[in-house]
Amino acid sequence: MLPTLRQLQYLKLLSEHGSFSRAAESAHVTQPTLSAGIQELEKILGAAVVDRARSGVILTAAGQEAVRRAQDILTRTEDLVQAARGAGLPLAGRFRLGVIPTVAPYLLPRALPLLRDRFPKLRLFLREDLTQRLIASLKAGALDAALIALPYDMSGLDWAHVEDDELLAAAPANHPMAASARVDPDSLVGEDLILLEDGHCLRDHALAACGLEAPSRHANGGFGDEESFAATSLPTLVQMIGSGLGISFLPAMAVQAGLTENAAVTVRPLDHAHSSREIVVAWRAGSTRAAEGRLLAETLQAV
Repeated sequence: MLPTLRQLQYLKLLSEHGSFSRAAESAHVTQPTLSAGIQELEKILGAAVVDRARSGVILTAAGQEAVRRAQDILTRTEDLVQAARGAGLPLAGRFRLGVIPTVAPYLLPRALPLLRDRFPKLRLFLREDLTQRLIASLKAGALDAALIALPYDMSGLDWAHVEDDELLAAAPANHPMAASARVDPDSLVGEDLILLEDGHCLRDHALAACGLEAPSRHANGGFGDEESFAATSLPTLVQMIGSGLGISFLPAMAVQAGLTENAAVTVRPLDHAHSSREIVVAWRAGSTRAAEGRLLAETLQAV
């Protein structure tokens, strides 16, 4: 006898909520029903999957392994259902898309009207988050695809190209950079450099594209000896630059969308062969939503 999908779902919910009552509520069943399902699962597996303690439910080693495998089985099963429902009708029904914060506000306003027009039956659910969390959700089956920027570790994922987004140098309006048509990255060494906080992939893209090192606290040489500052978002970064706190790099798509309007900043292209990041739509390798991921990328190319 094999475990049922319902039993695997009960175990997954139990691991997420740590409580039989909350897991039962999430599964829309009674607690005795969920408990009986877990007991039957333990009989089939021949091992206990949970320890019942005063503080709540604790998964055993067998339970943790069962949950890991159950997540993959449930994800693939859900993919199968969604693919069957949308057979012959691509990008119809629910589609869960993750988007990084340095892309979402600048590409989506142009893309969403086109998606609604081309795919009227599409029910798009959006989640904005940092790249590493989006990829974790993608691999766990909580997302169908993610709109992210490369380079990044893409093991276990496939992707399709959307566009190359040029990175631009940005400085206070009265900076000497304003007198140049293009900026040599080497000329920026010694400047106070402001970047987004750790976790934003744009931080690494900008440094890699320009061959620069990240500023560090009390660095020796580099970009100065003072403590470095970091911004939480691109709008905050622009305000910091305009206030004279330092220079930085901004994605062209954000500048074109009006990010620097009404800000006292100078923006110039970099005199560097590889000063860009690649925007892609990514999905789990082997996912049944792969064709829709490619179609989504093709549609975004037309924006």
